[in-house]
Amino acid sequence: MKSAQDELVWISGEGTIEAVGPIAATRLRAREGAFRLLPTPKHVVFMRYTGHDGRRDAEDGAVVRIAGEITGPGTLCDVLALLAQTGWRGELNVQMGEESRSVFVDAGNVVGARTNAAEEHLGRILFRFGVIDEEQYSAVLARVRKGELFGTAAIELGILSREQVYKYLGKQVEEIVYAIMGVPDGMFCFLDGFDDADLVFRHNVSLNSLLFEGVTRMDEMRYFAQRIPSSEYIPARLEGRDAPDAPFQALWAQIDGSRSVLELSRALNLGEFETTKQVFQLLQSKHVTMRPPAVQGGPLDIVEAANAALRQIHQEADSAGRGTVLRSNLGSFADGVYEMIFDQAGPRENGALDPARVVANAEIVAAGASVERFLKDILYDYVSFALFTASSMLRREKGKGLGKLLEPSMSRLRPLG
Repeated sequence: MKSAQDELVWISGEGTIEAVGPIAATRLRAREGAFRLLPTPKHVVFMRYTGHDGRRDAEDGAVVRIAGEITGPGTLCDVLALLAQTGWRGELNVQMGEESRSVFVDAGNVVGARTNAAEEHLGRILFRFGVIDEEQYSAVLARVRKGELFGTAAIELGILSREQVYKYLGKQVEEIVYAIMGVPDGMFCFLDGFDDADLVFRHNVSLNSLLFEGVTRMDEMRYFAQRIPSSEYIPARLEGRDAPDAPFQALWAQIDGSRSVLELSRALNLGEFETTKQVFQLLQSKHVTMRPPAVQGGPLDIVEAANAALRQIHQEADSAGRGTVLRSNLGSFADGVYEMIFDQAGPRENGALDPARVVANAEIVAAGASVERFLKDILYDYVSFALFTASSMLRREKGKGLGKLLEPSMSRLRPLG
């Protein structure tokens, strides 16, 4: 369970540095050696490896041309626009917790990318776009675990053609670029230059075109989220409606009232964004209505609904620089029975709780009463207080927008009668 203190280090009055948190200790151990401490403002420490000679040499690592903190989704759009304009050649490395992404740019074009985020690996991209099914994915993954590349293994197994692998390697690069635009918190560095041998696959697409598409996606997805909160929501046809116009007929044929947006995107090979966009247009034309995801996990589903809201609330508060105040207020609010329910369950730094642990604690505290009803009562109040606190700290328009965005999650938590 990660907290902000896990990343802390302490610099003493004598100038020594010591890790306070376990994550900080792990990061420092991985950087053993001699670093140069560069002059910076007093609230910033910037060090780079030089070796004992204290001089920056070619073998000491790439020059950091620009770097900075990420404080909210969209922060990196300005950085990408700068890279597109300058034509620099190098690697934009983006870190968010344990997630690491790199985009390689050259003369205003993206020429490659890599990621350790599981959902952005080639296999998951192919699965999400419906190119392969679960069984095929598992078969290829078995070969990957033996050291083969996913694309090569898929070709050798006869599951994919070389043309398909090439196409979706390009799609993977684009999805990684879109992902870094939405990173809400973390750190970026632009490293001068790169070795072409580091590129497993060389792509070539205009950074400006990806930036335009990515910003459009972010704006539209925020708009769509008011009626389609997630890809797990299910569109259902409205009775008495004729088939929509030609561009939507393929989607219309697949809508059966049980498939989610995510499942429809796989069936149509469109991807989640394009499918969500088409579903939203059918909502506007009153051809369909949206149903919330089916409740499958009982009490666990209730905690997951609370977590979805809490993560969004904490993200908005952190982006506004008010995260510490929010956590302090929630800590004061969550006394008494909350202390028993949250025992060894969190909340984590992003506000989320451990669902299994919360349910186990609730079963003890509820003492034979309905666990689902008990969790709805207590978590609805907790999330409502979090939303009230965050909204009061945000600008008026943004606070109201947050409430609308969270209404689907709140409706799943709201106690009955």
